[in-house]
Amino acid sequence: MTTVPTRETATAPRPAGPTAIRPVLDVVIPVYNEETDLGVCVRRLHAHLAAGFPFPARITIADNASTDATLQVARLLERELDDVRVVHLDAKGRGRALRAAWEGSDAAVVAYMDVDLSTDLNALLPLVAPLVSGHSDLAIGTRLSSAARVVRGPKRELISRSYNLLLKTTLRAGFSDAQCGFKAIRADVARKLLPLVRDGEWFFDTELLILAERAGLRIHEVPVDWIDDPDSRVDILDTARKDLRGIGRLTRALTTGALPLEELRRSVGREPLVPGVPLGMIGQLVRFALVGVLSTLAYLLLYLALQPIAGPQLANFSALLITAVGNTAANRAFTFGVRGSNGVVSHQFQGLAIFGVGLALTSGSLFALHHWAAGAPIQVELFVLVAANLLATLIRFVGLRWVFRDSGGPERFEAQERLVKAGEL
Repeated sequence: MTTVPTRETATAPRPAGPTAIRPVLDVVIPVYNEETDLGVCVRRLHAHLAAGFPFPARITIADNASTDATLQVARLLERELDDVRVVHLDAKGRGRALRAAWEGSDAAVVAYMDVDLSTDLNALLPLVAPLVSGHSDLAIGTRLSSAARVVRGPKRELISRSYNLLLKTTLRAGFSDAQCGFKAIRADVARKLLPLVRDGEWFFDTELLILAERAGLRIHEVPVDWIDDPDSRVDILDTARKDLRGIGRLTRALTTGALPLEELRRSVGREPLVPGVPLGMIGQLVRFALVGVLSTLAYLLLYLALQPIAGPQLANFSALLITAVGNTAANRAFTFGVRGSNGVVSHQFQGLAIFGVGLALTSGSLFALHHWAAGAPIQVELFVLVAANLLATLIRFVGLRWVFRDSGGPERFEAQERLVKAGEL
């Protein structure tokens, strides 16, 4: 018996005898009320695995609380076909089914695919081979690669691309397709990640991938040929609502440092290869620019509100100070990936020191403007301040990179690996 975190139970058949070959790969098919299609799909997958697949493999049918004859069909398939087992859960949820099946598996690599087999099975070996070799930790099929061939309607295409863009914006996801029903993971890695994954439904995939990425694990992507199932029973609106709630929950956990990412990195062997290697600059520049645009808008609004009351110099000082504190906090978490409360006070003090440089530039610009062009309209003041802030922003970026030079963040590990591959370390 396997126990899942929500205290529902999963039942599986008796363990195989001592002469049974331990599978290298365990392919899980989560099902709910699929009595019509289950037999055809499992036999097709079984035939593919039997026709020269290079690793011993098992198929696990994970029935999560079906109300039709799905479980009975699954039991028949288990008796009919070698290397097919059944896991039954009393509660719905794809994530719950995968957790129970993966935690109860003795295979080296665990995978899953949707029962409709929308993905061309020829992609299965490219999916699992990097995991079997030990090169990668997780592997996902992607429908959003330029090399993928996908047949599906414009509505689903728009939803999929919008969701993955949202993940890149909010959670800084580096992978391309979170929800493709075609994934694999090394079992030893799964045992480290699954206790931290809270979702038991459709957000399970996304949460697992984000945690893996933040732990510095290597995610392999396989472009797939995909034909969408027109009979899909997924409630898109309900799934979207739960996904948004999951994104909010995971964002809070990452921002507050509630997730033990440092311990996870150590447990999976993804600590820094070389201390002090700087973060990748391109991604930082993009995020820094986004934070900078918002900070500049906030600064200008505050300046316009305070200038008639306090005068230009005091208004500039107050607006710059307020936005500097917010800017440092936002760049700390969003741009440089530093989470938790460790070092937050010292980071703010160092950020304020850099703020002093910006203050000197902007105040000096205002002083020069009023000295050489007394009575200049506020539009000219704003133009001069924007120009001065651009220079101050460049200085701020370089300064903050120095402040957070020894801090963590997922890109640090990616940068180190790229340097190693390039022979620079």
